Amino acid sequence: MIRSQAMGTVTIGKLARLAGVGVETVRYYQRRGLLALPDRPAAGTGAGIRRYEEEDIGRLRFIRSAQAAGFTLDQIGELLALDAGQDRQAAHRLASARVAELDSKIADMQAARAALVGLVMACENQPDGPCPIIQAFG
Repeated sequence: MIRSQAMGTVTIGKLARLAGVGVETVRYYQRRGLLALPDRPAAGTGAGIRRYEEEDIGRLRFIRSAQAAGFTLDQIGELLALDAGQDRQAAHRLASARVAELDSKIADMQAARAALVGLVMACENQPDGPCPIIQAFG
């Protein structure tokens, strides 16, 4: 995705710092089509350095926030493609699916925790003989 207007406000380094990511992360998002790649300005007008605008900073922050909520980059791409005023149902479906995935992972982690707590208690209650924790994983 290449934007036609070259004039912006910040370099890629500053964009990355403002969003709390590395420059390579910005470039990766660009390769994935999540963030636009601005055109280089004509020779003599900024030494050919691409400039990013406020909307790019907002988009990058959106990507990071969506990742923090557990969305994959593919899902984030779908969210970015939606129109905030027209596609509420599609956004709701994506978020609901993500909630279901998180609930499943939480249930798995709770089961793993309960099993591990049981092993820890067995270890405490059986100070002699083989370790129940090591036996369980052996």
